[in-house]
Amino acid sequence: MGADGAAKHPAHWAADVLLRDGSTVHIRPIAPHDAPALQRFHLRQSAESVYYRFFAPHERLSDSEAAHFTCVDHVDRVALVLVNGEEIVGVGRYDRLPDHDSVAEVAFTVADTLRGRGLGSVLLEHLASAAAERGVRRFVADVLPGNVRMINVFRDAGYDVRQAYDDGVVAVGFDIEATERSLAVMAEREQHADAESMRALLGATSVVVLADGAGIDEAPLARRVAQAVLASDFRGQVHLVGSALDGLGPVALARTLDVPASVDLALVAAPAARLPALVAEAAQLGARGVVVLSGASDGRDALRAAREHGVRLVGPESFGLVADSPGGRLNATLRTVLPPNGGFGLFCQSAAAGLGLLTAVERRGIALGTFLSAGHRADVSGNDVMQFWLDHEATDVVGVYLESIGNPRKFSRVARRLSGRKPVIAVVSGQTGQAVPPGHAVRTSSAPRCVLTQMLRQAGVIRAGTTSELLDVAGLLQSQPLPRGDRVGVLTNSGSLASLAVEVARAAGLVPVEPEYLPTGADGAAYAAALERWAARTDWDALVVAYVPMLGERDPGVGAALAETAARSSRPLLACVLGLQGLTAELRAPGGEIVPAFESLEDAVAALARAVGHVRWTAAQHGRPAQRSGIDHHAARGRVAAVLAATPAGAEHELDAAESADLLACYGVAVWRSIRVSGVDEALEAAKEIGWPVAVKTCEPSLRHRLDLGGVRLDVTSEPELRHAIARLDGFAAARPGTGERFEVQAMAPRGVACVVRAIEDELYGPVVSFGLAGDAADLLEDVAYRIPPLTDADVADMVRSVRAAPRLLGRHGLPVSDLAALEDVVSRLAMFKDDLPEVASVALNPVVVGTRGAAVLEARVVLAHPARWDRARRVLPG
Repeated sequence: MGADGAAKHPAHWAADVLLRDGSTVHIRPIAPHDAPALQRFHLRQSAESVYYRFFAPHERLSDSEAAHFTCVDHVDRVALVLVNGEEIVGVGRYDRLPDHDSVAEVAFTVADTLRGRGLGSVLLEHLASAAAERGVRRFVADVLPGNVRMINVFRDAGYDVRQAYDDGVVAVGFDIEATERSLAVMAEREQHADAESMRALLGATSVVVLADGAGIDEAPLARRVAQAVLASDFRGQVHLVGSALDGLGPVALARTLDVPASVDLALVAAPAARLPALVAEAAQLGARGVVVLSGASDGRDALRAAREHGVRLVGPESFGLVADSPGGRLNATLRTVLPPNGGFGLFCQSAAAGLGLLTAVERRGIALGTFLSAGHRADVSGNDVMQFWLDHEATDVVGVYLESIGNPRKFSRVARRLSGRKPVIAVVSGQTGQAVPPGHAVRTSSAPRCVLTQMLRQAGVIRAGTTSELLDVAGLLQSQPLPRGDRVGVLTNSGSLASLAVEVARAAGLVPVEPEYLPTGADGAAYAAALERWAARTDWDALVVAYVPMLGERDPGVGAALAETAARSSRPLLACVLGLQGLTAELRAPGGEIVPAFESLEDAVAALARAVGHVRWTAAQHGRPAQRSGIDHHAARGRVAAVLAATPAGAEHELDAAESADLLACYGVAVWRSIRVSGVDEALEAAKEIGWPVAVKTCEPSLRHRLDLGGVRLDVTSEPELRHAIARLDGFAAARPGTGERFEVQAMAPRGVACVVRAIEDELYGPVVSFGLAGDAADLLEDVAYRIPPLTDADVADMVRSVRAAPRLLGRHGLPVSDLAALEDVVSRLAMFKDDLPEVASVALNPVVVGTRGAAVLEARVVLAHPARWDRARRVLPG
């Protein structure tokens, strides 16, 4: 019990969430002290809403009713409230039926003034998530026929709703286990809410710059951003607050409350102690977004104020944002000069990165539409901005520079969806995504570094190693059509450059066609004639043109010939011209078509190879979420809950072989039975029980065993062979702690390829599934594929074929072809098992022997722990 006598509830049931319009609200379990607020909520409701809730007029709650509704046990009776400040704006509850342990009656009501903003769907998501944790499998409700809104909340959530009319009431029932459709609905709602919250920032029509209390560190930031806003093409109203902004044009007001009109966006530079108050004052002006340019220790106080007032927070230590909003082009950054306006969307974190990126983008002539620097990303992150870009038609190419990744699991999901619509290019500072810049809240990770690379590949993200590479690719994709294939032509006036280009293209996975060499002194006319010949050819998909003016200045005719050819071509052209880089006027046609210039042939070919990779990824079939029959989520959760009920917080519990097999069986993973024995006599009895032939191995294989025998099970067909096998293993066997068991006897598996399928719960990435072939390939050469669930059937197929040792499964070199369908079934089921059960700290299927018909899981180990992740079927904002 808590200090006020209330039953305790899981801490993760309290969270901040986004509503349909992009505003925020807090959801938490109800408590006894909520009785007065619940009464006020009830009294504010219309007579119709009260009637739909109680099936009769009900003017006010009695004291006993208020106590009953607010005093719950958080197990059989659960109630959640949506709160805005001190006031309740929505309440939902379930009560487990006394004669049906897995069924609960659900009900909820939301404030009349907030209808249409998605409060009901949020309550249902979180109630279903809490109920699933408590072993409830199905919700039922009695609804009056006129209460169409409540019935629609159930149906629109993606559940298979059954309803029947009886005695004036609609009886509704549905299973609450997340389905492909319900998860898709949740993802759509999340995207819509995230995007709406970003439109408050990137679609602002009025701005206020708050420098109230700005000191020597903050005043220059406030003045610079105000200058940038005033100098930009923004046509909306701009208000200045604070003496630090005197003399910039508009009269600087003394207080925020003196601003005469409402605003959409607040730009703040003030001491850390003033930030919460300024955030609150901005919200009172109607601001839906606040950008904090100045520093703060960690931004938590400012974030708390933002959440309490329903606004999104960018920063602290943001470089600002650029938006082509209905109010005109807004430059709300610390840089007064912007690149040209266009379709490139750019995200970064630190102010230093923002300055460097905007400078480089301007220098290269790349047309920038939107930009946001998240600073310490206390609230707004790259995931939010990518959700905005998903349906932002003006953005056609996206670039993200990540100094850290706070939620890789969501990043993977959002980036994958975005990559299917427009190219996403990413640079990860430090290459691993596990660096922790000052002020960033980043969880640690025990996953291998290659997990990040494979996660980006799974999501279809174009990985760039540097900022320069990111902008190379962005310039190419913004200015040229996508390549239709991987054949690349080369035209140059240098034979050595042509040879280099061919070699570099092959190394990048492209297919070079025969290059054309022009004389060293070739001019614009020679290049124009050559380009006409190339335009008539059909044996290339992209053309790299290199021009080196050996004897003097560049001939402008070469650039003109390139631009004119590009204007008529449906295939991409890339230029490598000494002294040019980016999108320059020298390579622009009269109609605006432009050829991107690269500093070197290597840069041009690398950018082209990345573009070809993007085309291949978008053309590939990415499948649908893997679906498997014979899965009992409820039984699995029950087994896990029973174990963890007796496991101290922070401790792990390793299941024994039988327990592991039983838990995995809930997901249709059949682990072969084994019998542990201490010596020959018991081994013979086990062999008789199982039936000959059998296999024998050590219970606790030592390092020497793994090195000398490769961990191989010894197959035997008779008693003499079994005695010999035990003798051979005797020197390697160690007794299991607390027992005399040294060996395991199991039915002999069919011949096949031994594989290892594992999954872990990583603190940073969440669930991570891995696959490799057993033995040296995985253990010594790290030939392992990693993926982030949920996985599609195409993900699983790609995963088992992506390891370098995969030819052993595919029938190469005369080997039999393995039953890949059976193997993929095992991988899919384990991925679903791990995705659904965050309580599984780790699981290993080792080995999985894949034969020509079927896959045999010979051993499994499962470790459970109290989870830190609860994100499967509910939307929450990061805390």
